[in-house]
Amino acid sequence: MPADPCGAECVDGGAQFRVWSGSADRVWLCVFDNAGEAEVARVEMEEAGGGLREAFVAGAAPGLRYGFRADGRFDPDQGFWHDPDKLLMDPHALEIDRPYRYAPELGARRGEGRDTAPLMPKAVLAGPLPEVPARAPVFQPGGFVYEINVRGFTMKHPDVPSPLRGTVAALAHPAVLDHLTTLGVDAVELMPVTAWIDERHLAPLGLKNVWGYNPVTFMALDPRLCPGGVAELRETVAALRRAGIGVILDLVFNHTGESDVFGPTLSLRGLDNLSFYRHLPGDPLVLANDTGCGNTVATQHPEAHRMILDTLRHFVTRFGVDGFRFDLAPVLGRDHRGFDPAARIFGEIAADPVLGDRVLIAEPWDVGPGGYQLGGFPQPFLEWNDVYRDDVRRFWRGDAGRVPSLATRLAGSSDIFGRNGSTGTRSVNFIAAHDGMSLADLVAYERKHNEANGEGNRDGHDENLSWNNGVEGETDDPAIRNARARNLRALLSTLFLSRGTIMLTAGDEFGRTQHGNNNAYAQDNGLAWLDWENRNRDLQAHAAALAALRRNVKALRKAGFLTGKAQAEGAPPDVEWLCAAGRPLDEAGWNDAANRRLAMVLAGGEDGPRRVALLVNGDHDAAVFTLPAAAGSAWSLIGSAQDVELRPHENAIVLAGRAAAVLCETETSRRTGD
Repeated sequence: MPADPCGAECVDGGAQFRVWSGSADRVWLCVFDNAGEAEVARVEMEEAGGGLREAFVAGAAPGLRYGFRADGRFDPDQGFWHDPDKLLMDPHALEIDRPYRYAPELGARRGEGRDTAPLMPKAVLAGPLPEVPARAPVFQPGGFVYEINVRGFTMKHPDVPSPLRGTVAALAHPAVLDHLTTLGVDAVELMPVTAWIDERHLAPLGLKNVWGYNPVTFMALDPRLCPGGVAELRETVAALRRAGIGVILDLVFNHTGESDVFGPTLSLRGLDNLSFYRHLPGDPLVLANDTGCGNTVATQHPEAHRMILDTLRHFVTRFGVDGFRFDLAPVLGRDHRGFDPAARIFGEIAADPVLGDRVLIAEPWDVGPGGYQLGGFPQPFLEWNDVYRDDVRRFWRGDAGRVPSLATRLAGSSDIFGRNGSTGTRSVNFIAAHDGMSLADLVAYERKHNEANGEGNRDGHDENLSWNNGVEGETDDPAIRNARARNLRALLSTLFLSRGTIMLTAGDEFGRTQHGNNNAYAQDNGLAWLDWENRNRDLQAHAAALAALRRNVKALRKAGFLTGKAQAEGAPPDVEWLCAAGRPLDEAGWNDAANRRLAMVLAGGEDGPRRVALLVNGDHDAAVFTLPAAAGSAWSLIGSAQDVELRPHENAIVLAGRAAAVLCETETSRRTGD
């Protein structure tokens, strides 16, 4: 692998440009005018060894617009796509001058189309980008991650000025920072902010991709989200850090928007299709499609491998981000034999002096053979835990016999993450995410409603483990509305009392709805934009109270699996599992399929309450819970009181049906009130 970095950089007297192609016969650097419209120069790049091509342009200054062209064999049946009519984006571009827009001409075969330069963004030569001071991540595992779709988050925010709405800069607005800090967010996880192209079927439907999971260039920020470029993201990350909030970037290295063989030629395909994309063994015509998106990046190829590591270092050294979430992460460790948890890239990330202390989160599945790898990633990767999601949904939907699985998820999922003697969890617990129904829709829709996506309601998952409380969708029935509100409070209480890192998607704390759409990636409109004016402020306050408890009680953020033993002399057990009557749940209680009640009592610690309890009542009828009492202490409620009646003289709590409650036990002399 060449030692020289790919991409473009300003040097004395001009700029140096480098790009890699192991299969092209000739590669040109194309220079455009300041508007990025007219090609004003074409320079053939020289071979520098090992497939690296380079060119020097005297007098080039920051802001110069450029692209590449490659010529050579054109034989798609054998995996060769070289076509000098295709202007190609620099895979290492740091900025582009406009968003990608799909056009059929971008996918035309050689000799059947026209010059695509008018259809393509141009890479922008960046000036020297100073590194941010090396700083430890703000976010630590066990904290509260808040997933944000940057565009949808502020498009309807009444306090954010119109020019900022839908942009990265809006996240640094005082009104947004106030919301994040009041809610108690430890880190924001930004859905893709790097440049993407819409899928080719969307434009005829009048739709646009609003999620961004269809990248073309891994480092360049999308101008639709970040019109201020590098400076905008740098300043926003700094503002969030000053507020005590870390930044995690959701990156997509598993595929690109060049899609299948009918997709556009934009960058990697035109440079070296066989090297940058995986193909089925022995069949260069057939792209491996372990992603379901038409292609799969050959992450084990040295050049793709380097491009990924360069991207990660770029975002840490130049922006100071806390870490990364990897979309369809098994692809990182895939080759033609399948997924390998010992793949070289994992070890290199962990050992890298820049990346080694960053937060790493894997979405541990793809659609290829052996693609479900939950619990299979190496340390220090955290992993999205869909088993947690599904087991919590099943319990609160009312499925029978779910108390044991609920307890296992609350305790950190040791059945999944306790392999090889591990004593702690790497679970990222979530109940709803960007992909699927919103939290509020889980309790209001039994079926998906994706008609607006233009695919006859065929897209998206059919099984959502959701329930509607008696009526599908919106209703004015007060009993049903109250039942849904209880369910939402219960779901939030369950999430915030779970061991491991927790994740909430923006707006779920105040009841965002997508009206049953569980695949709203193409809804760049009010369906996917948060409705700030009509948010449920009571639900939001409940979430904030739970987040404050989690932040203030260190025991709730620990990663170690719960053992049922005291962690210090004289301390209570780290967990007690009790029946509603306050007695330890016995074998019969655990195995009773009709039992839907459970009390989890956690040791607090020296810095806060003596104990913290989560009471869950999955029955439709109210239940009386009794909690263990210690001399000189009392239990007080955290969050909403709508579902609970406290009877302190009886040491009892009456909990409404299909509801949960969170309580703290503090010394009476230290109590400040209920």
